[in-house]
Amino acid sequence: MTGGSLPPVPRSVVHMLLETADAFPDRPAVTFGEVTLSYAEYRQAVLALAAMWRQMIRPGERIALLLSNSLDMAVSTFAAHAAGAQAVPLNPAYTLRELTPILDDAAPRLLVHEAGLAADLVRLCGARGISRIETGGGGATFLGLAEGPRQADPRLVPSHGQLATLQYTGGTTGLPKGVDITHGQLAVNLAQREALLPTERGGEVMLCSMPLFHVSAVAMCLHLACYAASHLVILPRYRPDWVLEAIGRHRATLMSAGPTIFHGLLGFEGFGRADLGSLRCCYSGAAALPEATLQRWEAASGCVILEGYGMTEAGPVLTYNPARGPRKVGSVGVAVPASELQIVDPERDGTVLPAGAVGEIRVRGRHVMAGYRNRPELSEQALAGGWFHTGDLGRLDGDGYLFITGRRSEVINVGGYNVYPREVEQVLLEHPAVAEAAVFGAADDYYGQVVQAYVVPRGGARLDEQALIEHCRSGLVRYKVPRAVRSVDSLPKTSVGKLARRLLEPIGSTAAGARPAAAPPGGVAEESSVG
Repeated sequence: MTGGSLPPVPRSVVHMLLETADAFPDRPAVTFGEVTLSYAEYRQAVLALAAMWRQMIRPGERIALLLSNSLDMAVSTFAAHAAGAQAVPLNPAYTLRELTPILDDAAPRLLVHEAGLAADLVRLCGARGISRIETGGGGATFLGLAEGPRQADPRLVPSHGQLATLQYTGGTTGLPKGVDITHGQLAVNLAQREALLPTERGGEVMLCSMPLFHVSAVAMCLHLACYAASHLVILPRYRPDWVLEAIGRHRATLMSAGPTIFHGLLGFEGFGRADLGSLRCCYSGAAALPEATLQRWEAASGCVILEGYGMTEAGPVLTYNPARGPRKVGSVGVAVPASELQIVDPERDGTVLPAGAVGEIRVRGRHVMAGYRNRPELSEQALAGGWFHTGDLGRLDGDGYLFITGRRSEVINVGGYNVYPREVEQVLLEHPAVAEAAVFGAADDYYGQVVQAYVVPRGGARLDEQALIEHCRSGLVRYKVPRAVRSVDSLPKTSVGKLARRLLEPIGSTAAGARPAAAPPGGVAEESSVG
């Protein structure tokens, strides 16, 4: 167990909002566009919406939030909790194909969505008995609600053991996994983050350009801002000119962003003219931060970046480089307090490995998930022995700093978004001209990784590779769509006929095992022990 005491742990994020509003009623709480709410107004909007929703749902039921960044998304997230419901944040860019299995698994009572919901999704909700609430334009629909209660219903104010959020993440079979997150997990991890990344209560301005359906943005922006009584500035989405203008206009002191955002800002033509003098610290997570990007950002902005590591199932923050301690470039920092993190050998019954040895990362603590919804066997496997087994590979140095070296699983990390090859392969295989498909991640300076694919034509058919990409666009959100597709005669296989995914090389170079269609057929690849 890592040492050090925790700062105060909230009873729940609902208690946190109520107590912050009592202490700082007139302080700006959240800004979106030209609208700013004080903490008193923020609390009132949340409680009024929660009161309305309590007439529509029973405690413990789920409210799906299919919303873009907005005041509606911020208010709805807290209101779902205050209504005694489990919030289910969803990517509004998802297609019907992607949303259907999620809605079937989550079985929400209510779907909150923006105008223009696709007709087939409207029909799906009708068939599943899901009630809908449509928000208006401008992202501030719920501010116009009639005056509601000024305190949460004490019968519904959540306890640590109650479910707070159902956060969906990809699955190796292509089916999404719903992570059940308790109020205790959220509350404890807030205090754990504050221990490593202390804030000035009532004195920070945080900028959020990450999507609020993503667990990282909720943790490092929406919840952390309220915990610190900060002023949170929400942008509709990431655009470099919007980010730079907002930093200067609002005098932002803290910014949490993925590596792609830092990379994009550095490449923006107006970066050198931006006023970044108010920034005192930036946080990076969701994907590996290239060392070159970190060095360029700090040299150009004068603002330090602290890198961390997390997963939806555990916090989401597991480690961070401490703000008041040594920072090791290339490391994702030390384990959060009141937790345990070990490197183990998964091939030898979880034998704990010494410093410097590479193995699987496992963690234990009150910040770990309750389990996967409707997946008892998968939950038991992931939480075997009381530890959460991350599937990531890493090593600890002698000071307890973690260095990520790779993944045991095949997940592709596109700018902080997980893509599972099997899901994309299933879409490719639905094309009548495709007999086999192999999807993998290729390194990319901007996104960290991008999706690429090799396909084998059916019956000698000629494949239009651009048409295959368009086929994927019809069924997948943009970041899952392959950036490149190549037609080949055969895919590399192991001696037992399994796809040797490790032998797939980035398209644009000569592939080791995926042979271009013009090449002669080859043999069978041997099993690889690398990775």
